[in-house]
Order: sequence, then C-alpha cells, then structure tokens
Amino acid sequence: MSKDVFGLIYTGESNAQLRELTLSRSIAAVPFGGRYRCIDFILSSMVNSGIHNVGLITQKNYHSLIDHLGSGKEWDLNRKRDGLFILPPFVTKDNTGIYKGTADALNSCLGYIRRSKQRYVLLTGSHTIYNNVYDDMIAQHRETGADITIMYSIASSVSDNPYDDLRLKTDASERIYNLAINPQNQVSEKRSCDAFIMEKSLLVDLVVDANSHALYDFIRDILIKKTSTLKLYGYRYDGYVARLDSLNDYFAHNMALLQDNVRKDLFNSLHPIYTKVKDEVSARYGENASVSNSMIADGCEIDGVVQDSILFRGVQVKKGAVIKNSIIMQASQVHENSNVEYAILDKGAIIKGERSLRGFENFPIVLRKNSVV
Repeated sequence: MSKDVFGLIYTGESNAQLRELTLSRSIAAVPFGGRYRCIDFILSSMVNSGIHNVGLITQKNYHSLIDHLGSGKEWDLNRKRDGLFILPPFVTKDNTGIYKGTADALNSCLGYIRRSKQRYVLLTGSHTIYNNVYDDMIAQHRETGADITIMYSIASSVSDNPYDDLRLKTDASERIYNLAINPQNQVSEKRSCDAFIMEKSLLVDLVVDANSHALYDFIRDILIKKTSTLKLYGYRYDGYVARLDSLNDYFAHNMALLQDNVRKDLFNSLHPIYTKVKDEVSARYGENASVSNSMIADGCEIDGVVQDSILFRGVQVKKGAVIKNSIIMQASQVHENSNVEYAILDKGAIIKGERSLRGFENFPIVLRKNSVV
C-alpha cells in the first residue's frame, strides 16, 4: 500500500518554549521515554508503513541528530535504492541556507523531491510524537480523491503556549472547510498531528508557486490561504499523541509513560519504535536500592531511591539519594544524600552530595547539559 509513498520530515522547528532542551540540539533529537529521541517515532511509523525512501530536512543544531541516525541502519534505511537522505541547508545565490519557513525549506530540496520515484509524499514535522501506521490514511486519501489529507486527533484542551496549533473544521465526510493556526479561542477540537499526504507533483507546484510569490510557510501561506481552492480532507487518529509545545508538555508526556495504557499505545509491539542501538549492560541495583513505578534504561547504577521517574542510559544514583517525579537523562549522576523532585536533568548533569532540587509539577526545574550543582 505504501510502496508508492516517500517520506519527508522537516526537523527545522525552533520552539523557544523547550528552553534548555533545545540549546544544543534540534527538537527532533530531544530525548524522550528513557532511550529514544523524538525523531524515532515519526521515522519508525514511516518504516512500519512500508515507506523506505525518507528525506530529512535539517536547519540548525542538527549534529546530534545526524550522530543518532547514522546510516539509518536501525530503521532498515541503509539501502542501495532509496533509504535515508539527510538534506542539510546549503548556500547558493538563491538560497541563503537559513530557511524562512517550511515552504522555503521545501523549495531548497526540490531536487530530491523531483528525483523520488514515488507518486505520493508524506510530509511531517518532528515535534509531534505518536505510533501510527499510515496505511489507512493513505487508503482514505486515494478513495476520497483529496488533494491533501491532514492527520488529526481530538484535543479537548488548549496548551498555554501552543506551537503551530493547527485546528481543523470538517463536514460529515471529513472534508475540511476551515483551518486556523494558533487561534485565541478554541475553534475546534480537531488538531493537526503535523502529517500531510499529497501527490508529489502537487507539492512541487505549490512550493514553486509560493516561492514565486515570496511566500515561505507551508501552513500559513499555502494550506490556510488555499482552503477553499484545494480539496482538503482530515483523517482522524485516535491513538496517544504527545505534542511538545512547551517544557511543561514535554514533562507531562514523559510522565504519562508511567501509565500502562499510554506506554502500551506508544510502544505497541505490533509496530515497534526503533532507535540507535547501544550495547550496554543491564541496570544494576545495589543493596540500598528502592525503585517503584519508574522506567530504568540499560547501564544505570542505582543504590538509592527512585519513584515515579524516568532514567535514561547510564544514570548513577548513589546511596542515600532520592529521586521522585523526575526525568534524568543519559550519563547524569545524583550523589549521596541528595534529593531531586520534579526536575529534568539533561545529559551529563551532576548533582553533588547533600544537595536538594525541587520544582513543581507545572514548573519543573531544568538543568542544562553537563551542568554541575
């Protein structure tokens, strides 16, 4: 079903609401769920749908993302034909290397788009996390004869700091008759999942036309302005969707993984989430260790108390240390008799002995990468 579709992932989103987490990495490379990166979920969903030609448009801070993806081997994308293509910004007389929007980024990658042999393109961002197989969405797109099909989910609440919050209004047949981005008042519970299906030829025409009129954003300058002229349809997705609109949302969605139903949805064994493989020993628990309702990755060494928390690979929790309701990223250390609660410790952070860090559920403390307290 999906062999006639190629994927195009835009990773150039820049969301200041994620603060320290995106100072040195793109949103696509932000760690999530103990051993994954945000990009893993979109990329795995494409591969599980039979899509084996994937272009990755990068903008800035993409070094850790490229290091994570490598040749695409873990996603079975290191192929002689098709595979994973990294599309970094480059400078020409027509391209400054700094994209003004998604349409501008797409314009710079028209060579790759035109060379792709598939008829359809699945265009996505990288700040929305879910585990989906796109077969039904593609089938609906063909059956309805839509120009563009937009995947959406039901979002009854509005984030305090929405990031590209695209809301849809549809009729009984799912035909879209109104689109609004970042509305002040909730105009609809149907919120885009940042995934769009269309024919490759249509995407090329839309991008070329936008560029000739000095229009740079795919949603604002193309979709919204052409709602009445394009045949747009919505496709409803009922699984769990995590949108990384803000630091609070990032914290809440990670903590939601401690719930069985959310964890089983995002890590569905029928279509697994792939990530970079690291050969590490299993987590080690000392005689003083006490762990409850937590996700513990390989390589961790625990001799303290861990409750309702997520620990990434290689975290060390020393004797007498207590961690509650927190996210501790790779290779971080919490030393003797320290207390950490409602906190996010980025990679390599060190909490020395006899320290106390306590945030709040709606305002967690964040320590940037390699911080020492």
